This record gives sequence, structure tokens and C-alpha cells, in this order.
Amino acid sequence: MATQLDKAQRFRALHARPGAFVMPNPWDAGSARMLAGMGFEALASTSAGFANAAGFADGRVTRGQVIEHCRVLVAATDLPVNADLENCFADDPKQAAQTIVLAAQAGVVGGSIEDYSGEDSQTLYDFSLAVERVQAAAEAARSLQFPFMLTARAENFLRGRPDLDDTIRRLQAFEAAGADVLYAPGLTTLDQVRAVTSAVSKPVNILAVMIKGASVAQLAQAGAKRLSVGGALARVAVTALLRAGAQLRDEGSFGWAAGLTPTGEVNRLLDAGAARDD
Repeated sequence: MATQLDKAQRFRALHARPGAFVMPNPWDAGSARMLAGMGFEALASTSAGFANAAGFADGRVTRGQVIEHCRVLVAATDLPVNADLENCFADDPKQAAQTIVLAAQAGVVGGSIEDYSGEDSQTLYDFSLAVERVQAAAEAARSLQFPFMLTARAENFLRGRPDLDDTIRRLQAFEAAGADVLYAPGLTTLDQVRAVTSAVSKPVNILAVMIKGASVAQLAQAGAKRLSVGGALARVAVTALLRAGAQLRDEGSFGWAAGLTPTGEVNRLLDAGAARDD
């Protein structure tokens, strides 16, 4: 089985090589193993996908639940795992930084801290506090015994504040505060991606499904380094479930069962993606 140091080194190397790489977001051990079996090189958790699978709305799970979920994903495969840690479950910088340490202890090799407070009011942290929180998280990451990749997220576009100038200002400050990767989820155009990537020097993560019609090659050409899909894959599964359930309930039909992935193929991917004991 790969060590955490090995995973961390592989993860960092993905950010250093030319071009962009895709980091899909599983929501449980099974989806993690199938994605690993398909040949992806790294995985990222999804707060929405995990919360929904656990029976909660996004943002309604506890830090303890998320840390345990990290352990489950890490144990499922030998791939590096990056954790969606939301706002690190604390407003206070030192308490937020402790979440980075706990996630690392659970086995992940990277994780994010965002500037959204998690309140229903869609409040972003004031600029100075947002930067202070990233700095504390970066200090915690540097205290670890392996190269943890800290991602700092500017949430403007997801929280009803599509202010590109403020987004870039925050990302530049987060870079100066020690973040290894920068992320502005919710960008919708390649021009916005180019504006962000040209304004910072660290690798940029893009929520690729929000850039309608863009390919991996186009996003890489625009300067993106890491492409994730958030909760979209989990929603694909939920959408299929709801459509099939509606047919079963309303029509009493079973046509939705046609064309399903064979059990043998599912088993093959699960076996291929499982963590191995060397």
C-alpha cells in the first residue's frame, strides 16, 4: 500500500508537470475505487456529494463526519486524496488550522480552506480575516511531516458576488499568505479563467463543469492546472436514481433498467481501483 509521503509526492508532481490534470470527486469508497480503476491519478472529496450520501444537505455535516469520510476515501485506493474542508469548520484562524492537521492525520495529502463563513446569509469573511485564516492554515500545513498541498478558495462567484476584481485580489493575498493552489469556484467563462490564472503564479484549480462547453485542452490553454467537478458526479447518480424512481412510481415500468453497467464491469473496476498491499 502506498505511503502518505508517496501519495503526497505524486500529488505535488501532478501540479508541477506541463498541462492540466483532471481530479474527479467521488462521494464514497465505491465511487472512489471505480474512478481509480478507470485510471485517474488523484481524487478529491466533495462536500455536497458526501453530505447528500449521508442524508444531509450540503453544509450540514460536522467536522468529525468529514474527517471520518476522509479516512474512508484514503483507505479505498492508493491514489492521492484532496479534501474539501469547506471553511475548516471554524471562524477563528487557529481553530480552522487545526482542521488541516486533523485531515492530514486522516491520510489526505491536500485540502482546502474557503473564505465563505458557511452562514445562510452567504457571508464571506472580511478580507483581512480571510487572509489570516489562510496564513494559519498554511503554517499548519508546513508543520506536517510531508508536503501537504493547501488550496485557498475565493467563494465570490458561488455566493452571489461575481466580482472578478475582488476574487483576484483575494487569491493574490492567499498566495502571498502561503497557499499552494488557488481556486475560485463558479467561474463561467474561459476569459475569467485566463484573468485569474494570469494574475497569480501558483497552480489554479477550476470547477470545470461550470465552464460550459470547455474541454480539458481549452482549460489547460487558459492556464488551469487542476480540474475538478465538485458534486456533479454525485448528482449524475442522484439524477439517475430520481428518474428511475419516478418511472417506477408513476408508470409502474422498468424500462430504466435497460443499458445498466454489467455487474462484472463494476466488480472489475472496484478490484482495479482498490488499495494494494505490497
